Order: sequence, then structure tokens, then C-alpha cells
Amino acid sequence: MLITIITFILVFGLIVLVHEFGHYYFAVRAGILVREFSIGMGPKVWWRRGKNGTTFTVRILPVGGYVRFAGDDDDDEEYLRPGSTVSITLNDNQLVKTIDVNQNNQLLQGIPVQVVDHDLTDDLFIAGYVNGDESEVKRFSVDHDAVIVEPDGTSVRIAPRDVLFQSASLGHRMLTNFAGPLNNFILSLVVFVILGFTLPGIPTGSNRLGNVQSAGPAARAGLVTGDRIISVDHHRVENWQELSQQVSAKPGKLVKVTYEHGNRKKTVSLKTTTATVNKQKVGRIGIEEELSKSPAARVKYGWNAFVQSGTLIFSVLGHMVTHGFNLNDFGGPVAMYAGTSQATHYGVNGVLAFLAALSINLGIVNLLPIPALDGGKLLLNIVEAIIRRPIPEKVEVVVTLIGFTILLLLMILVTYNDIQRYFVH
Repeated sequence: MLITIITFILVFGLIVLVHEFGHYYFAVRAGILVREFSIGMGPKVWWRRGKNGTTFTVRILPVGGYVRFAGDDDDDEEYLRPGSTVSITLNDNQLVKTIDVNQNNQLLQGIPVQVVDHDLTDDLFIAGYVNGDESEVKRFSVDHDAVIVEPDGTSVRIAPRDVLFQSASLGHRMLTNFAGPLNNFILSLVVFVILGFTLPGIPTGSNRLGNVQSAGPAARAGLVTGDRIISVDHHRVENWQELSQQVSAKPGKLVKVTYEHGNRKKTVSLKTTTATVNKQKVGRIGIEEELSKSPAARVKYGWNAFVQSGTLIFSVLGHMVTHGFNLNDFGGPVAMYAGTSQATHYGVNGVLAFLAALSINLGIVNLLPIPALDGGKLLLNIVEAIIRRPIPEKVEVVVTLIGFTILLLLMILVTYNDIQRYFVH
């Protein structure tokens, strides 16, 4: 269980880190201030503010994470409502450089101010009564790069107009919204390619033989590694799938096999053995598929696995559309944990395969046009491009809130269903 828990934290944490870094990277490139980059949820256990103004935090619950763009929240308005008391410090130019709203930890040498008015977006000022003197309202200009110390002690930059998410061009906002899922796709492809390099070899799919079992019918008939079977009972075979089908269909029977050995063509008769697969008898002659160890084959394997995994997810989504909604088609953190537990039984390769599949899964799901998901945000961007004007902020907030509520209810239902599936029954 301990190994599963550690693996789950590492796998899920890596996927979230890569996803959020995509949003972060393209936001910074677009001139958008990322106020906070958090790994985990809940109370913070560590934080540092970077040179570009982003506060990096690690939070106690190792599930999820987020980037907080300037303009994404109204926390500053809540902290600095009229009547609230804050502590400020000034820089050498007498501009406010720090606003501490944490009442339990006032700044050393800070000036206590009871807020009367403020604007940290355009005019950049804070006004109020100093040291409880209500006879005069003092106004302080705020530095563009000033920071706010939030109630939990986290220090983040203020959000002036020029660094707001909404102030970036539509193209930059779309790219920033798409970058998270894009990074999940890149991670999935890279891990699948790495997986290809960890395997002993990559099946070529050809009709050329790899390992020939020494005691099997093929070896007794004289076939060796490198021979190419061209027909079975006069049925021509062009690849491994056709070869496997012809042999499997003849359990315990005498068959004629024509093959090429070097430049010579030979025909031998041999009797297949019988094996049971999925309660059906199939024929075997003791041969294995040819494996390639070339870098090109390994990279191709990674790409094919990536495409197949994505195709499978789209098939599941298509099935949901055509056959109706079913909670068993979804999986939340409980299902991910159960999947991690299964993957750990197959060692490193099992974990890598699970990581790659989960990453592309989350990337595709995040692109669904549901408000509160990246796909929903992209849909609003597309609407904005069509109507050629920004969507009213109130409309966007309401739509996002509705989407978030639906997702929250769905997550509760999915989690309950997962618990019933994996731990009750």
C-alpha cells in the first residue's frame, strides 16, 4: 500500500505539474502575471516568490494544483474592504511595497492603516486612517510590483491592469488556455517513447521469425530465427497477424509450411500443438514475433501507443454520446488510485504505461467544452472571436460558476461510485 500511495502521488503530481507549467510558461511569455503556481491543495507547507513575481507554493494535499493568473480572482477586494486594517511598508521612493492583511503577523516597522479606499488595478493607491487617527485620510501610492501578504502568510504580487489575464491578446489567452492539455499530450508521447526504449525489443509485425522455441514443432522441422514464413497450407501470409491467424485456426493438425531460408524456399509438414486461450483451443508451432531494437522502431512504438491511447479515449467519449451517460465510464481520484495499484504490480514499465495513458486522458478531458475546464475557456475565447468583442465579465463568471458546480457534483457522484466499485463490492 505504501508503494502504491507514493507512486500515486508521484504520477498524479507529475501530470499536474506538467499541465500547470504549460499554462504558466505561455502566460509569462504573453506578459500575464502568474500570481501563484501551486502544487497540491489546502494549507501551504512551503512557498517562495520568484524573480518574475510568481509565488511558488507546495500545499499539504498532494492531489491537484493550479496557477492563479492576475485577474482570476477578487481576493484583493475582499482583503482590502473598507474598515479592514492592514499593515504597509514603504520603499525608498515612499511607495507602498508591502500590504500585509494577515492580522496575526503584522509587518515589522509596518504602518497600520484602516482602509477607506483603494485601487490596485489602475490608479495604484491605498487610502485610510493611520494609527487609528480618524481625523485625516492619508493616501499612499502603491508600487507597480508591490506584494500582498495574504491571511495564510503567502506573499503574492498585486495585479495591475497591464499584467491582467484579460489584458492579453485573444491569441495569447487561447494559447495559454490550450497549453495545459498540450503539455499533457507531450508528456504522454515522451513517456510512451521512453517505454519503447525500456522494452527488450519492438515487435515488427512481419512474417519473419524471432525466437524459435527449441522443443517446438517449428524447430523440430528445421525452422530457425530469421526465416520468413510465406504460406501455411497454401494460404499466403504477408505479416505476423495473418501468420498467427492461420496457425491458431489449426490446433493439433498437420500443416504444410512454406518458408524462405536465406535465398532458398522450403516446404515442411509439421503438427501444431494445442493451447487454450480464452476458453478456445488454438494451434501453436513454437515461434515468436521478430523484435527490432533500432531507435527508429522504438520511437515509432511510442507514437503508435500514443495514437492508440488517444483513439481509445475518443471511442469511450463517442460511446457515451451515442449510448447515454453512465457513471462507470468515469473515474475520479479513487479510480486513479486503483489504477496505480494495478500498474505497480507490473513494475516500472507498468507505471510508465499508466502515467502516459492517464496524462493523455486528462489532456483530452480537459479540452471538453465544459465551463470551468480548459475546453470551456477556449469555447468562450472562440465566441469572443466570433462576436469580436470581449464577453461581459459577469456572463463569464456565471457560466464558469455553473460549470464548476456541475463538475463538483459530478466529482462527488463519480467518487462515490468508485468507492462502491473498488472497495465495497
